[in-house]
Amino acid sequence: MSFTPDDILVYLALKHGGDWDKMNQSIRNKERPDEEEYAELLKTNHSKHITILDPNYPEAFKNMCKPPLVLFYYGDISIISSMKNCIGYVGSRESSPYGNQMAKNICAGLVSYGYSIVSGLARGIDTAATLGALDAKGKAVAVLGNGIDYCYPSENKDLYERLKHEGLVISEYPGQTKPTHESFPFRNRIIAALSTGVVVGEASKRSGTLITVNFALG
Repeated sequence: MSFTPDDILVYLALKHGGDWDKMNQSIRNKERPDEEEYAELLKTNHSKHITILDPNYPEAFKNMCKPPLVLFYYGDISIISSMKNCIGYVGSRESSPYGNQMAKNICAGLVSYGYSIVSGLARGIDTAATLGALDAKGKAVAVLGNGIDYCYPSENKDLYERLKHEGLVISEYPGQTKPTHESFPFRNRIIAALSTGVVVGEASKRSGTLITVNFALG
């Protein structure tokens, strides 16, 4: 079997659970897929995907730190074709009722001007911002810090399913890859890269939210 460069990237993403450093090392070692292993790994992948070699790969990622080599997704990938149309909205998981309501109101206003809202699928501000966008008939993007088929937190399962049909869910991690302490901060670089601006709802002095802000400022 003749493998294309795209095939090799997808193989490495599935084999290494989307771990960027392991994938990069395999590329440096010029690792080639095993046909049987490749076929078995493909059976575990139920989502769509796009690689860094694809002409439709988001331009915003190409100059970022460690650009995703493969993006797995459900929904409308064209939403992130231009970062000029995307606003990141992030904040605390332990948000106040006021913070949640403001997130919904602000995001509803932003989508009325044609912006799409980019956030994580975390509880709190992320959830409120996403709901505000979707309820106002706008577009929302959830960037996951875990496998594309693994909904975390589980309480957002309905929102996750809604995004698959009304917006976009993306992750550099395939299938049921579990989240780690490192994967969420690493995920935040994608939110920052996609967004022409980032709005912070509520956040403590030491939080993942400020990691996203630092990526955006960088």
